[in-house]
Amino acid sequence: MTDRLFSQSFLHKLERLALLSRRATAGQLQGERRSTKRGQSVEFSDFRPYVAGDDFRRIDWNAYARLERFFIKLFVEEEDLTVHLLIDLSRSMDWGEPNKLDYALRVAGALGYVALVGLDRVTVTALGDSQRRPERYFPPKRGKSAALSLFDFLLSLPSASRAERSSAELRSAERGSTARGPAAWLGAYAADAGRPGPLILLSDLLDDGWQAGLNRLAGRGYEVSVLHILSPDEVNPDLSGDFRLLDVETDANVEITADFQMLERYRLGLASWRLEWRRFCNVRGIHYVPVETSLPPEDLLFAGLRQQGVLK
Repeated sequence: MTDRLFSQSFLHKLERLALLSRRATAGQLQGERRSTKRGQSVEFSDFRPYVAGDDFRRIDWNAYARLERFFIKLFVEEEDLTVHLLIDLSRSMDWGEPNKLDYALRVAGALGYVALVGLDRVTVTALGDSQRRPERYFPPKRGKSAALSLFDFLLSLPSASRAERSSAELRSAERGSTARGPAAWLGAYAADAGRPGPLILLSDLLDDGWQAGLNRLAGRGYEVSVLHILSPDEVNPDLSGDFRLLDVETDANVEITADFQMLERYRLGLASWRLEWRRFCNVRGIHYVPVETSLPPEDLLFAGLRQQGVLK
């Protein structure tokens, strides 16, 4: 099953990577990351006076021999993180060559595998109208043994998304507009935050509301990274002549004449849009990584995301 996403040799390479966290986060089970909590581990941290009910095995008898008072040894407790992967399943993601959605799923699978190997918990949510349906949600799981179920979940998303497209279009037509969007999706996720940790959003950001939603996530303590995924024909369109363009999100259309001046304005607008996103993210401590699907996932993981401080 893994061969449909990754080769075994690629998975072995991924095991050399690790997700970076900017701060210690308390988890539920001991893992490989240091927490600000004090518990029992191999690395000494501090003392505190003994109080009734403390474990006698943690008394420092050497300190008692010197001071004739009981002290409890404190150690740095190493705990796991919960890594949150959010995948945009809006209609605009199912576009391009290489396909943006397929690319996002491969990158999400690789990042999830890195986290599982590092003994972190991994949860995945496919963002869309049906995001809380079981087939769109991968509950937190921990350990390398969960990798196969993670990959199976990711492989199921494209077919589920495309099968629902016609029914989604009918619902949209009945409402006249989309009732939910990125601000609502991310806002609901932030409001439901149980254990904020590293959060990676994979999206083309081709909708209103992403910035409002990301504000909510950052405000709840998530360490957010945004992978802004576009296809090569969106970055550098090869067009000439008259066209009627259809917005796959809203079904709005516009007629254009693709000449040199228009294409140059488009490229300048795209550069300005990306710069606006970079500034927005920098102010909020969010990693912003623009990605074209022509970039091999291996180059993104082993070079791009390491340079951006998402992986090490």
